[in-house]
Amino acid sequence: MPMKYTIIGIDSGKTVAVVSMSLDREVIGIDTGRFAGLDWFVDRIREKGMPVVIASDKKDAQSLVRRLAAIFNSVIFTPNADINVERKQELAQGYKVGNLHERDALSAAIVAYNSYVSKLKQAERAAREQNFGDVDRMKMLVIKRYSIHEALKEEKKVHRFVRG
Repeated sequence: MPMKYTIIGIDSGKTVAVVSMSLDREVIGIDTGRFAGLDWFVDRIREKGMPVVIASDKKDAQSLVRRLAAIFNSVIFTPNADINVERKQELAQGYKVGNLHERDALSAAIVAYNSYVSKLKQAERAAREQNFGDVDRMKMLVIKRYSIHEALKEEKKVHRFVRG
């Protein structure tokens, strides 16, 4: 079974939240804790898949975001400016969140996803046209700054190319 790659939204503080989202923008999990440490985050993230992006709702990445990205060899996403409350409320509409921390983590994941959506669609189209075996792997490689051509080459190199 192919690896489930994820985008992770983080909200840190006394009460923390982590949102796991697929590379198709499906929310896989929302977790909240109080006074949670690094291990708590690592466990929750690992349960849902392999994170490609660790996202914050703040312009400046908190040390927790940087540490998690280093642990998982993930890309750090921070918005150009802190996401304001009104925008977070808009982004969270239609999702079931239990508190403001979950809303903030969800907002971080959605804004990160939206920043990659064009490249993800290009990667998906190329993967299907080229019979690339694992579409999510192609998306992961593109997020990690591979060109689509390089990602296709990488896939051939690891012998996962599916013959059409």
